[in-house]
Amino acid sequence: MKKVERINIIMRYINNRSHFTISEIMQEFNISRSTAIRDIREIEAMGMPLVAEVGRDGGYFVMHNSVLPAVRFTDNEIKALFIAFMATRNQQLPYLKSRQSLAEKLLGLISENQQDDLVLLNQILLFEGTNPNNPDLLELSDLPHPILERLIQFLLLDRFLLITIIEEKGIKSYPIYLLNLYREKSQWLIEGFNVKEEKKQIFHVDNLTDVEPYPMKKGLTKQKILEKLRKQEEEINLVLELGPKAIAQYKKYHPLKVSISYTNPYQATAILKTFINVKNSEELAEITNWLLFLGEDIKAKEMPEEVVEYVQERLHLFLPKVVPVKPHLDTLG
Repeated sequence: MKKVERINIIMRYINNRSHFTISEIMQEFNISRSTAIRDIREIEAMGMPLVAEVGRDGGYFVMHNSVLPAVRFTDNEIKALFIAFMATRNQQLPYLKSRQSLAEKLLGLISENQQDDLVLLNQILLFEGTNPNNPDLLELSDLPHPILERLIQFLLLDRFLLITIIEEKGIKSYPIYLLNLYREKSQWLIEGFNVKEEKKQIFHVDNLTDVEPYPMKKGLTKQKILEKLRKQEEEINLVLELGPKAIAQYKKYHPLKVSISYTNPYQATAILKTFINVKNSEELAEITNWLLFLGEDIKAKEMPEEVVEYVQERLHLFLPKVVPVKPHLDTLG
């Protein structure tokens, strides 16, 4: 780790603690005592108000109500921030309106040479959803559903919510404990525990009309809810290993209940574990057709016999009947 990076990380480490010692810095960052002391002195010289305590267990603490020195970014950190901005363009992310002011502040912190590098990257790198005719970092487009930011504000205060959803039969309200808010297949989804029916449900954020806190929790806590869900979980009966081609197909389409875990840092292989209700003919057909969609770049580690039989049946339907071809008279000698 370079010195500039280490000092920046140490500054954040110090700022998050009321008290620290040289020994803690040595252990946390795997550096010698002399290096730790030099880094602390340099941080003090930069303006961080540290007060030393004398004694056997003495250390340092940061004076309260003090202004921290300016954060310094390395070239790689600047590029990482910039590329993250580019990759999230047109992704219907919340707080998109704040991206312009944030980008302007970041650009104001860097040198002209660093800015030139970012301009070049902006011309070369294209991500999914990028308009190649107008790849502007500060472009604001594809705003998410307006209720998304309101939903986030409420869940930061309390995960027990009363959400109102537009359904085919009309408008209905659900008291939920929000487990996860995530984006999948270009849609924002809520995974919530229905407090009244005591079951897990998925809700589309685009169908929300209102959200508010839900005070009637009936003595429920996060621990109690997770325990209820653990008891309701079905046993995993489908385990697959996915190669790069199957992962590419997975990214194009996959059922909401199915997720994968990457098994290497390059996301070239993954493991898929899920439960298939083989007694539900619709679910069996859906999952089987989807497995065929994934292609041949999969290895089945565990699969219900019903799924194997259904796959074989589907493949048989695709295979044409072989009709013997009689030789034409002209081809006979």
